[in-house]
This record gives sequence, C-alpha cells and structure tokens, in this order.
Amino acid sequence: MSSRCISSRPGAWFSSRLMLCGAAAALTIATTPVFADGFPIDKVYDPYVQPLEREIELRTLIVNDDDAALDGAQRYRLGLGKSFTDRIFVEFYLIGAKGADLDGLEQNGYELELKWQLTEQGEYFADWGLLFELETGRDTDIWEYSTVLLIEKEFGRWDGKLNLAAIYEWGDDIKNEWESELAAQLLYRYSPFFEPALELYSGQNAKGLGPVAVGTVPFTKGRKLLWELGVIFGLESDSPDQTYRAMLEYEF
Repeated sequence: MSSRCISSRPGAWFSSRLMLCGAAAALTIATTPVFADGFPIDKVYDPYVQPLEREIELRTLIVNDDDAALDGAQRYRLGLGKSFTDRIFVEFYLIGAKGADLDGLEQNGYELELKWQLTEQGEYFADWGLLFELETGRDTDIWEYSTVLLIEKEFGRWDGKLNLAAIYEWGDDIKNEWESELAAQLLYRYSPFFEPALELYSGQNAKGLGPVAVGTVPFTKGRKLLWELGVIFGLESDSPDQTYRAMLEYEF
C-alpha cells in the first residue's frame, strides 16, 4: 500500500501530534497510532502475478530532515503473500513505526492487499493490473481503502511503471476524505543483479524524486531474493529532505 506521510512507499501510521506538522509528514510519537496522511513514498508495483508464488517481504522507510521532530522517523512493513491463481495475489502486512523521539519500534497497524493481473505480458501496448488495499490502525478507528491502477511498459532495455491511486480515508479518528497519489519508476535493465532506476512520487503532502537500485539473487528451485535500495529527495519545502527506502523480498 502506498505509505502516507511517513510515516509505504507504502500503507501508514503516525501520531496526531506530528500531524500538526501539516504537509510535512505524520509520524508515530505517542502510543496512539494514526494514519500518516498524504505521504506517497513507498514502492512502485508491477502488474504481474506468478502462479504458485509465495513471498516474505520487509519494507523500510527512514526520514532525514532539518526538522528535529521529523528527522529519524522510521516505518516498517512485514508481509506474507501468496498467489491463489495465475491472476490473483494476496498479501497481509504488519505495520510498525518509530517516531523521531521514541526509543523503540511500535507495531501499530495492519494491511491487506490484493493484486489482480488484468492482461498477459506483451498482450497489448502496455501491461495492466489493479491493486486493492485495505489498511487500519491497531488502536484507533482509522481506515484507508485504495484502488491502484498498475501499468507497465517495456521498450528495449528500459522499463516504465506507473501507479495511479484513488484513496478514501474514514473513521472516528480521522477526517473522511478522498485523496489521489502517483508513483512512477523508469528502470534500465543493466543486469539481473543490478538495475538502476529513477522514481517519482506525488501525493497530498509530499512530492519526491530520486535514484533507486534494484536487483535479484536467484537460488535453486525457483527461489530468489529481490532487493531495492534508494533515496527520494523532497521536491518542495513541505516534503522531507530525504526519504531512504529499502526492500527485501524472498520468493519461494
């Protein structure tokens, strides 16, 4: 799920105190977690589902910013996923966060994702899919539902991905509202072990652009480790100066 105001790159949680930072971000600094509103930096999804695929995924976001209340905030997702058909993949996440002034990590949310591959790879000009996400807080009445259009197009050794999200937030502890987000990636297929990319994110309270490295380490019998590592630079004063993002995904 798209992360909201690290706060996913997303799915997303932080305390109401730092929500007062407004467009800057929302972070968990108290015992009551809330959605991190409007922060899109998380992950750019592809539209594909592999038959019989299972995976364990860990995603991390870390903020670096001049604002001491924001600097060092962290967000984590630990997911377990499985494909149920050659078109449907489902994943469940535990979400945790660490505010800038907290000593430890706090588990404060849950997320359920369903990815639906709409077209066969290469069937049309571009490949299409849909992502449905439902996210909720652990101790708060806050919900977020997203529908994300997934588009991917290969041209030579280049690969482009675009995610367009419509998001609705509701609950007693948040203002009911619609939002939209965009995430895009342009990747060069240099080698399976190392593929440089450029990512762009745009949401209600943050916009960012930066380099990302992607790679795959194959093992035996279809098992492999996928990794991503990057830094996204804020494009406006309300966005964090830098957001570091990392992902490890073991497929088996």
